[in-house]
Amino acid sequence: MRVPLEWLYEYCAPPLDARALADRLAMTGTEVERVEHHGVGALDRFVVGHVLEAARHPNADRLSVCLVDVGDGEPSQIVCGAPNVRAGQTVAVARPGSIMPDGTKLGAAKLRGLESQGMILAEDELAIGIEHGGIMVLADSSLKPGDPLSQVLPLATDVLVLEITPNRPDCLAIFGVAREAHAATGAPLAEPPWASDPGSPGSVEAASVEVLCPDLCPRFTARVFENVTIGPSPPWLKARLMAAGQRPISNVVDITNYVMLLTGQALHAFDLDRVAGQRLVVRRAHDGEPVDTLDGQTRLLDGEMVLIDDAEGPTSIAGVMGGARSEVADDTTRVLMEAATWNGPNIHRTSLKLALRSEASSRFEKQLQPEQTLQAQAIATQLMIELAGATVAPGTIDVGGPGPAPIVIRLRDARVSGLLGAPIPRARCAEILGALEFGVADAEDGLDVTVPAFRRADVTREADLIEEVARIDGLDRLPATLPSRHGAAGRLTPRQLLRRRAADALAAQGLHEIVGWSFVAPELADRLRLPPGDDRRKEVEVENPMSVEQSRMRTMLLGSLLDAARYNRAHGAAGVRLFEAGAVYLAGADTEPLPSEPYHLGAVLIGAARPATWRDPDPRPSDFFAAKGALTALLSTLRVPFTVEAAHEPFLHPGRSAAVLVGSASVGWLGEIHPLVASEWGMAEAVAGFELDLDRVAEHAPVAATYDDVTSFPELREDLAVVVPDGVSAAEVLAVVRRSGKPLLAAAEVFDVYRDPERIGAGKVSLALRLSFRGPDRTLTDQEVAERRGRIARALEELGGSIRVA
Repeated sequence: MRVPLEWLYEYCAPPLDARALADRLAMTGTEVERVEHHGVGALDRFVVGHVLEAARHPNADRLSVCLVDVGDGEPSQIVCGAPNVRAGQTVAVARPGSIMPDGTKLGAAKLRGLESQGMILAEDELAIGIEHGGIMVLADSSLKPGDPLSQVLPLATDVLVLEITPNRPDCLAIFGVAREAHAATGAPLAEPPWASDPGSPGSVEAASVEVLCPDLCPRFTARVFENVTIGPSPPWLKARLMAAGQRPISNVVDITNYVMLLTGQALHAFDLDRVAGQRLVVRRAHDGEPVDTLDGQTRLLDGEMVLIDDAEGPTSIAGVMGGARSEVADDTTRVLMEAATWNGPNIHRTSLKLALRSEASSRFEKQLQPEQTLQAQAIATQLMIELAGATVAPGTIDVGGPGPAPIVIRLRDARVSGLLGAPIPRARCAEILGALEFGVADAEDGLDVTVPAFRRADVTREADLIEEVARIDGLDRLPATLPSRHGAAGRLTPRQLLRRRAADALAAQGLHEIVGWSFVAPELADRLRLPPGDDRRKEVEVENPMSVEQSRMRTMLLGSLLDAARYNRAHGAAGVRLFEAGAVYLAGADTEPLPSEPYHLGAVLIGAARPATWRDPDPRPSDFFAAKGALTALLSTLRVPFTVEAAHEPFLHPGRSAAVLVGSASVGWLGEIHPLVASEWGMAEAVAGFELDLDRVAEHAPVAATYDDVTSFPELREDLAVVVPDGVSAAEVLAVVRRSGKPLLAAAEVFDVYRDPERIGAGKVSLALRLSFRGPDRTLTDQEVAERRGRIARALEELGGSIRVA
């Protein structure tokens, strides 16, 4: 919404400059996107001129050389290209030093060899119209050469460009913004422009209206104007429309646009002589019914759309755009002026489905109120009489009016202070609400507030009134207070704490967190080589996607992690260590209306596994074991014991992939990305990573941390070489050792792997184990440790292993 301040100040003129007014409106909830300047600069250089002589240019057939009296004694020579310039005319002149609407500074110039001291102006050169075929001729006989042009024409104004929220259609009107400025600044508000209505109620003989769908058209009003003269609008009206972003067309069409901008209520002017049968019918369209609209296109409607037709068929799409057949033309002498109320959601649907948005539809879809129709009719009637020389016929067609009764809401003093955390005096509340044109009456415990029609859809409860009071009084003035607790504790849940600890653990490992899109492209599953029957192919489709590339919901985090890794590598990052935590979306059974949303945590590692140092200038690249190290640090921080076992995922490297198990349940995957998958993201190097279902991990995490007492008795450490078949994993060996060494075995780890067919046999491997034994209440003896070592040796036989002596 563009609000020219020159127009706004007619109804409310706060003693603030444009920037200060914009800030004040923004602080009270009316968002000002920007402040623009419309029109010319250096106003003192624009003056009234009188053409003394006009002769053909000796070197150009289409130019005239004029002597123009601009009020400074000596006439100025101005070369003009307009075909209508004549001696004796009073014209608008831009003198050297003028700043034109596009920012160009005008200077003295030579045109085809003759000097020109300025310009004789057309209306488009002042940004007060679109005509460029000839210069403006000023008809006011009282004007004198040299008079400031700004006293005659609206040459310049600042414009507030507002971003209006859908709940405030009343601010899509100049007077609505004036009302807000009045409440926000205390500046006086003028009488509403519809206070005087030259029209009259009663039946109309020249036309009739029938509404067949009152649920979609709550009110339809119309007036008939006769003896209409179609012509250009006066400069002041054109200037206001141009500043507000509207293109002037003719006086009648301009009146409808002017009234819409002033009141927020859109109107449509029919040529009554082109309305077949002088009768309009408002009805639902038939499926596939065509309508020729004013933009020269034919559009096909459906049965949920509303149209207006006459005896020969459709004339316009209700609330969206008028039809070509009954539009006002140069020979129009009788006008049927319509102002109606439409069902907002229906207009919104129609506009979207037809891909046809207009200034009218953008207002109607936000739900205008029935009372606004006659307000608009009153102003339109005044202007039709004044600018088109029209005679208003007796009566007003009014189907469905006047609108529902206003609601009254009790505003309690205690509720105001309770909700805002600070008391606002009742008198101040009444002052604010009265300034916003709410009806206010004293009540025993507060105020009885009557909601005006233009706020009916927005203010429906006591909390809405409190919001009005707070935003006008100043949200920035409210003290910082804690909300009422009612026994609630402000702390994180165990699951929230676990998620934060998980992110901190990975950050401590040098990984950087990313936040990727929850939306993915349909081809992501193919890029990850997921087979046809894989559940992760059952992506949830988005009904209104922003693009095809974001038309599905992700089922895993790997796609967005690889996207981020590719972006960072393309921008020169030598090593990439990223993680992401967030929901994935898994489609359920057909009977389940919504997908499940488990919370996943994933990571990818590319490049060096650790930073280079002078002792290790070329660290090994990140691989399966680097990813496992990060995973181990993560799950150790969460105090969740885990194991890994060989498993195949289609997007992982065969032989370098594993399933992550907590207990007996698989909670994720670990491994190196398949080279063919990595190549889909343009990466030829090794990419390692993992992904966990953090919700399932949380089920095994202790709610409270438990600790063992630190004993004062010494550890006894032993190194043990164990020979096992090559197919036995180190994890299996450690599991057997830990189980058989309890309770005195405090720790066990593998620190070396050795193969030698001649010394330990073909198909065998030697694992070097470091064992730590400790007693909680005594120093262990050699005999106790030997006994545990013997139990470990016997248990290893289950795996086909033995203790290597030499």
